[in-house]
Amino acid sequence: MSVVKINVLTVPAGMREEMERRFAGRAGMVESADGFEWFELLRPVDGTDRYLVYTRWRSEEDFLAWQRSAAFQAGHARAAADAAQGHGHAEAPAQGPQGPQGHGHGAAQGHGHGQGGPAATGAELWSFEVVQHTGHRD
Repeated sequence: MSVVKINVLTVPAGMREEMERRFAGRAGMVESADGFEWFELLRPVDGTDRYLVYTRWRSEEDFLAWQRSAAFQAGHARAAADAAQGHGHAEAPAQGPQGPQGHGHGAAQGHGHGQGGPAATGAELWSFEVVQHTGHRD
């Protein structure tokens, strides 16, 4: 049964473009992970400041394996280094009951000011099992 992970990122209005630029810079990093099925970055349009990062995985085990992978660790380490230099990603992974989770594009610490540091001021991870699915996948 597929699982969905939604990282909910609070992004101040002045950091929206930066957040989207950072995601675009990391395009393709997760697609090669075993069990990865789908990714979407959802921009808020109804007045909220919360972006949704939607990923779908074949199983919880596949998601956890990706989090433990060298690619995940390297991507987040590189992102932190880039942001420290004023570009790229600095955000820490969203925290779950067992520590870092999710996609790591937001963090509770930091205020999102300037181009370095976190673009998001908060993050949480939502987890779901897919019980029904209809529609077309590209």
